[in-house]
Amino acid sequence: MREVFKGVFEPIARFLNRIGLKPNTVTISGLVGHAAAAYLIARGHITWSGLLILLMAPVDALDGTMARLRGEPSSFGAFVDSVTDRYSELVLFGGLLFYFLQQQNWWGCGLVYLAAAGSILVSYARAKAEGLGFDCKIGILTRVERYFVLIPALIFNIPMIGVGIVALFANVTAVQRVLYVRKQAHELMQKEQQ
Repeated sequence: MREVFKGVFEPIARFLNRIGLKPNTVTISGLVGHAAAAYLIARGHITWSGLLILLMAPVDALDGTMARLRGEPSSFGAFVDSVTDRYSELVLFGGLLFYFLQQQNWWGCGLVYLAAAGSILVSYARAKAEGLGFDCKIGILTRVERYFVLIPALIFNIPMIGVGIVALFANVTAVQRVLYVRKQAHELMQKEQQ
């Protein structure tokens, strides 16, 4: 996505750098925007929350672009970005959980739990695999795709459907990654034995 929208993000990132904003400030502003969207969800303003998240989505790409243009990409910045992304998702799921609890929609609550667990496991599986030296950039519902599901579901006020899709396919993606790393580990073990 960053490559596709490079021509859009770079001028904005240059402008933000020129006015003195730091990449980590932009990262944190994305988290604040997600918290505001979660509040709107919890209050039942589902469509408005979806529109706000749609507006906040480009922020995720801007911080990294800003750091690169400054010549300051850092491991710590990437770490902060990754952790903030997880918090942003969990804050949204928290807003959805509160919304479903108010309605006493226990199915919705269960789906939120499964969606949050699957989303975190997708990210954790990749981080752990890469920490051990394996490639793990596969799967049908990574973070970008999860937003492609959640944003329209919120805008069209069908949160249960969006959360249900994420609950199913995020967990499928986590399992895909486990199996993919298992295959690589098995191949590595065979090479070592030869």
